[in-house]
Amino acid sequence: MEYFVHESSYVDDNCQIGKGTKIWHFSHVMSNCVIGEDCNIGQNVVISPDVVLGRNCKIQNNVSVYTGVKCEDDVFLGPSMVFTNVINPRAAVSRKSEYRETLIHQGASVGANATIVCGHSLGQYCLIGAGSVVTKDVPDFALMVGNPARRIGWVSRNGEKLQFDAQGIAICPATGEKYQLKNDKVILL
Repeated sequence: MEYFVHESSYVDDNCQIGKGTKIWHFSHVMSNCVIGEDCNIGQNVVISPDVVLGRNCKIQNNVSVYTGVKCEDDVFLGPSMVFTNVINPRAAVSRKSEYRETLIHQGASVGANATIVCGHSLGQYCLIGAGSVVTKDVPDFALMVGNPARRIGWVSRNGEKLQFDAQGIAICPATGEKYQLKNDKVILL
C-alpha cells in the first residue's frame, strides 16, 4: 500500500487514495472518494461519498467533508471547521438530491471552527479566519473574517497580509512576490 491508514480508521470500497497520503485515528473515508497524493487526514475526519481532494490537502481534526465538496491542490481545512451541503435541512425531509457544490480553489485556507455554507466558491489562496461564516463566493487572495464573513484585506500565496501602494502594487514580505490590486481583484504578477 502506498498510503497509510491508521488501524482505527475505515476506508470504504471504490476509493482512490494517492501515494504518501496519511489517514489518522478514527477517520472514515466513504465510497467513491478521490484523494490526491501527500494529503494528511487528521483524527475523527469523515470524507463523504464522491468528495474530491487534490494533492497535498491538509484536513485537521474533527472535520466532515460532505458530498458536494471539491478541494483543489494545497487546501488547508482547520480544526473543527464545518461544511454544509443543503440550504434548508429538515430531519423529516430527504434532500439528498438538493446537495449544492462547494469548490475550494488551490491554496485556500479555512481557519478553525469556520463554517462554509454550501453552494459557494473559495478563491485561490484566500484565507478564512477562525470562526468565520462564509455565505457568498470569496475572491482569490481575500482575507475574510466575521459572521457573515467580510473581506478585511488581501493575503499572498504565503499567507502574509498585503499592503498595496498608491499604484495598487504590493510585495509579499516573506517571498518578495509582487501582486497587483485592480478593480477589487488581486493578481500575482
